[in-house]
Amino acid sequence: MAPTTCLRIPFLPARGRSANVNAPPSWLPRRLSLKSSATNGPFTSADVMGADWKGLKVAYQGCAGAYSEAAAKKAYPNCEAVPCEHFDTAFQAVQNWVVDRAVLPLENSLGGSIHRNYDLLVQHSLHIVGEVRLEVHHCLLANPGVKIENLKSVMSHPQALAQCEHTLTGLGIEHREAVDDTAGAAKIVAEHMVQDTGAIASSLAAKLYGLDVLAENIQDGKNNVTRFMMLARKPNILRNDRPFKTSIVFSLEEGHGQLFRALGVFAQRKINLTKIESRPHKERPLRVSDDCSSLLKNFDYLFYVDLEASMADPKIQNALGNLKEFATFLRVLGSYPTNVNEP
Repeated sequence: MAPTTCLRIPFLPARGRSANVNAPPSWLPRRLSLKSSATNGPFTSADVMGADWKGLKVAYQGCAGAYSEAAAKKAYPNCEAVPCEHFDTAFQAVQNWVVDRAVLPLENSLGGSIHRNYDLLVQHSLHIVGEVRLEVHHCLLANPGVKIENLKSVMSHPQALAQCEHTLTGLGIEHREAVDDTAGAAKIVAEHMVQDTGAIASSLAAKLYGLDVLAENIQDGKNNVTRFMMLARKPNILRNDRPFKTSIVFSLEEGHGQLFRALGVFAQRKINLTKIESRPHKERPLRVSDDCSSLLKNFDYLFYVDLEASMADPKIQNALGNLKEFATFLRVLGSYPTNVNEP
């Protein structure tokens, strides 16, 4: 069976906050209505861990054979994985009821954070309802008959290229070409029958597109793991009967020690932070401050923080209440069970 075509949808602006975001819009065809009984209310950790997700539509970025597709099927076994051309397409597909969920990458142990998805979290009103980790094993692919010594260039997703940089240099492959996803690179190489260009993708992509695997496990580090977030329109039911993680984003006024003060509200309550990430504030990229002698223009930042706690815990509720007293912006992105597929 031919690989599924990537989903392309026209831009559909998110509905205003006054609208009922949990009700299907009037233009939604009946066949796209949610089928799982688990979606009739907020999700529980049991829903995320053990449900039979048959019939659930789950968006991922890339073409068939992408690592994100494998992550989607690991997060939601038996789901219908729906390929999307871009990250923002997947966000829009969930928010506008074209699909039920999305599974998208947030960070990789070798390549670091996927900054685009951090930005999109703020731009859309979706909730993180779970996370899943996937071991990534990169392969060097080429058309049948092509040898490694024939390759002058290689194409793949920028993260995959970065994760294999030293290996590619050692193989004498000089040129790199970035494309939207790993499986898409394999598809391009196969469709154009190029003889001097390879692709970095999965062994599954090699099978799907009829390519040979010239080398396996070509990533520079042995432990190559990507963490994916599971997105939905509704949040989880708050509970603390198992390890939970809560993700927040906030911004602060300019001033000495403001970030120290913000992080202190969690330290005082012995709430562990597992990640902190800063991104320039898109709506307020620069702030002007008076440094006595001259006016300085500095970046205004959003801070993304992951906490080892459930929103059901009074400690984190108190901490966020404290933070809200002096933060200029604060939003809970999700409170969810950690790595739902870990044995």
